[in-house]
Amino acid sequence: MKIACLAWGSLVWEPKDLLIRQPWFNDGPLLPIEFCRQSLDGRITLVITPEKQPVRTLWALFSVGQLEDAIDNLRSREGILSKNRDKHIGRWENDATPQNEIEKEIAGWAKEKRLDAVVWTALPSKFNDTNDVVPSIDDLLGYFKLLAFEKRQNAETYIRKAPKQIDTDYRRYFQSELGWSPQNNY
Repeated sequence: MKIACLAWGSLVWEPKDLLIRQPWFNDGPLLPIEFCRQSLDGRITLVITPEKQPVRTLWALFSVGQLEDAIDNLRSREGILSKNRDKHIGRWENDATPQNEIEKEIAGWAKEKRLDAVVWTALPSKFNDTNDVVPSIDDLLGYFKLLAFEKRQNAETYIRKAPKQIDTDYRRYFQSELGWSPQNNY
């Protein structure tokens, strides 16, 4: 079974124990990705955000051949609790009917790539401890100003390490207003 893992953030530069074959390919599906999830360590991470503009994602093949193994491996790498597995790990399997626009885009792309299945991180946007809240750029700039030095450094590092092709509206704003330019070649 050919199973792809989609990525747009730290999975790319820090796969840890993710069971994928290298390298990451840069021709993944176009998905609406933005810096919209506040993490406990101060970072604002990239998540699928339906109302935002689509960007070209990255992907790699899993080295496991069973969909359940791929799902559990991604869940573990992302630190998602087992009880949230079905809610926060997205998946599409060949011949499954897409349930929304995101899955339709992924299914069409996967069929072109002749993949049997695709998995991805499906964490929601989150701000001020509330899921499904999409922070504005002003919310985030105010948030960054209030962060302690180490947490602000974590936030900047994550944004700068994100693959260059994840060229979002917020990222362009962070670059022009804060000087947080991309640091890597992805």
